[in-house]
Amino acid sequence: MYFIYMGMETNGEKMTDITTPISLDSEKNFLQKHGQKLPALLFWLGLILTYNWYANTNGLSPLEVVQQILGFMTNSFWGPLIYIGLYAVRPLILFPSTILTLAGGFVFGPILGVLYTIIASNISSTIAFYVGRYFGEGLFKDDGSDGLLQRYARRMRENSFETVMTMRFIFLPYDAVSYMAGFLRIKYLPFILATALGSIPGTIAFVGFGASVESFDGGLPSLNPVTLGVSLAIFIVSIALSRLFKKKETQASEVLETSEV
Repeated sequence: MYFIYMGMETNGEKMTDITTPISLDSEKNFLQKHGQKLPALLFWLGLILTYNWYANTNGLSPLEVVQQILGFMTNSFWGPLIYIGLYAVRPLILFPSTILTLAGGFVFGPILGVLYTIIASNISSTIAFYVGRYFGEGLFKDDGSDGLLQRYARRMRENSFETVMTMRFIFLPYDAVSYMAGFLRIKYLPFILATALGSIPGTIAFVGFGASVESFDGGLPSLNPVTLGVSLAIFIVSIALSRLFKKKETQASEVLETSEV
């Protein structure tokens, strides 16, 4: 930090009038402040492009990609570690979580599938959270303004647990919520607790759907009606919970907009 001294002449005598501090940080442009993040951003984009190049070159859909790795996870000692590892890095290539969750149920069954998926999804959420936190550093500070975006961000920071849990219950895009939470720099502990609890109904339902598939060779799958029925029941409960929390979220947003006016 340095100072600029402004002087005044009074009856031939020089007198210091004002001392104004000017921060060097204020003179830095956006690139100077965030240029060190550019290599990390390029690496991340490289991962996404590499995966999409591989999938498009080989004509693979996300479901077909999972089919290719099912053999590595089935009847293998390393299967759970492979599944958790793939699930953990999945947000970095924007791979759909639902397809991998269904695969977890198909390979490991309902009980182990839920256990492995909860562990894996919390790790993947943590990775996405800290990636968002890294790239969002210094970009969205609370400047005390009363704009709607700032007020909503402030509400999310102050009520992190409730807000994130609501987002999980209403099935907002899983990775987008994690990235946004990190970007807004909310506290990690309420974020991960809300993620763990709010994701349980959906995780059980989708793992159950996967576990209900008794055989799958690329055509119509053979389904276990009991497991499928239980999964459908849990999914209906999840939808009911999502509607309840969506209503609460809408009311909170209306209060937020009204208070702004």
